[in-house]
Amino acid sequence: MSENISVLGLGLMGAALARTLLAAGHHVTVWNRSPEKAAPLVAQGAMSAPTPAAAVEASPLVIACVLDYPAVEEVLAQAPLAGRVIANLTTGRPAEARETAARVAGRGGDYLDGGVMAVPQMIATPGALILYSGSRSAYDRYEQALGVLARPRYVGEDPGLAPLLDLAMLTGMYGQIAGFLEAVALVRSVKYPLTEFTSELLVPWLNAMAASQPRMATAIEAGDHRTEVSNLEVNRSGMENLVRAFEDEGVPLDLLLPMKAIIDRRVARGLGHEGLSGLAEELL
Repeated sequence: MSENISVLGLGLMGAALARTLLAAGHHVTVWNRSPEKAAPLVAQGAMSAPTPAAAVEASPLVIACVLDYPAVEEVLAQAPLAGRVIANLTTGRPAEARETAARVAGRGGDYLDGGVMAVPQMIATPGALILYSGSRSAYDRYEQALGVLARPRYVGEDPGLAPLLDLAMLTGMYGQIAGFLEAVALVRSVKYPLTEFTSELLVPWLNAMAASQPRMATAIEAGDHRTEVSNLEVNRSGMENLVRAFEDEGVPLDLLLPMKAIIDRRVARGLGHEGLSGLAEELL
């Protein structure tokens, strides 16, 4: 079913969203602070609006994908929101999403916040995921249209949930990258081939270790940190060995030292018998 959809913001992500909606047969109106960015999309069939207000007025579904939440507030300031659904796919904080949802609702609009778990090149591919939170009725109304952008997943009525889960997933990614960078720094110190180490040794090992994370999540939810594998005391000793090995090779271990400090603190409290899942209690 063809929909009238407006896209505010034509950066790399916004342009990818607009192109995908056009390709799916939707009637797309676009706006960007720099109007020349709209030209390629107009050539593909989009309508270019002279102002954000005109773009919002053109469609019942408005997708915002701009720099930050203050920019969202700015572009919506003079727009007629009554009867519109604002799907905000701008990256931001949960608190900002809740504040924006309240302002949109106060002006008669309906609000969805989105966490885009993809880079622009992934939009409309099987690996792309967009998390949505906020108005359930708005999500149900436009799930099919939003589904052409990426696999949609509604996570709850709290508008802050999608950005929170987005940031949580990014946290996991950055933690993995931190471990990767430390690992290759150590390997590089002895001039071992990094590509060989990464593809043949590290990635298979990380994939195997990732399989344990659902079990750890279950343990954290239950508050039961008993373990039949390496407990925190064993891991404390292992981290000490890791630190000394890095020192021996002249490689700083800065990115992993905070984790070592948490393990040390937990063991010092007499909880060395627990598994690694117990570290979650130190972060609450």
